[in-house]
Amino acid sequence: MLAVTDLHVSYGAIAALSGISFQVEQGSIVTLIGGNGAGKTTTLRTVSGLLRPKSGAISFLGEDITTLPAHQIVARGLCHVPEGRMIFSNLTVDENLAMGAYLQHDPVRIAANRDYVFSIFPRLRERLKQTAGTLSGGEQQMLAIGRALMGNPKFLMLDEPSLGIAPRLISTIFEKIVEINRVHGITILLVEQNANLALEISRHAYCLETGRIAMEGESKKLRHDPQLKATYLGG
Repeated sequence: MLAVTDLHVSYGAIAALSGISFQVEQGSIVTLIGGNGAGKTTTLRTVSGLLRPKSGAISFLGEDITTLPAHQIVARGLCHVPEGRMIFSNLTVDENLAMGAYLQHDPVRIAANRDYVFSIFPRLRERLKQTAGTLSGGEQQMLAIGRALMGNPKFLMLDEPSLGIAPRLISTIFEKIVEINRVHGITILLVEQNANLALEISRHAYCLETGRIAMEGESKKLRHDPQLKATYLGG
């Protein structure tokens, strides 16, 4: 569904990605793990059109999207939930969800997507008129994912969904990610520093180190890899 080929991205003279290549199969959850500064967020920002690569190619559903602007990528069904959630904190929950549907023009589809979001995150319905900036960290993450789902995505990229969330809510968020994938059929590319959780719910994983893919394979096998366990899994 998504193919990234020999991607090079730099911030000025500093190389952030040095020729990474990976694929995401339709219907799967694939995770990118690695330490701070490894290039995980840069990868997602480049795929979603927020950054321009120096070279390389990005293909989505067989179409080259490497040079497309971000809004055209979203319109094709590829949505990005950014690190730090980036909700509109001065708008209500309802208004944030409406912003997620900005490119949607079918009122029936928009209403169906809202019901779909509320079925996954019932708490958002309860907080509908509340200003988003007053929500808890977990609720804000639910809103960020819900806003993306309002865009009617085929493919969802999630950047650090557990960041800044109370431990008791992290498992809930990850259960919902699995539900979005398995029940609703949305393909997911997940960036997550909690490598144990990420490998537990994903099918395939890529480990980034300083802008390169150092290791890849089936998630269940990587969870037992001695080198990966020592570096990322506390073992």
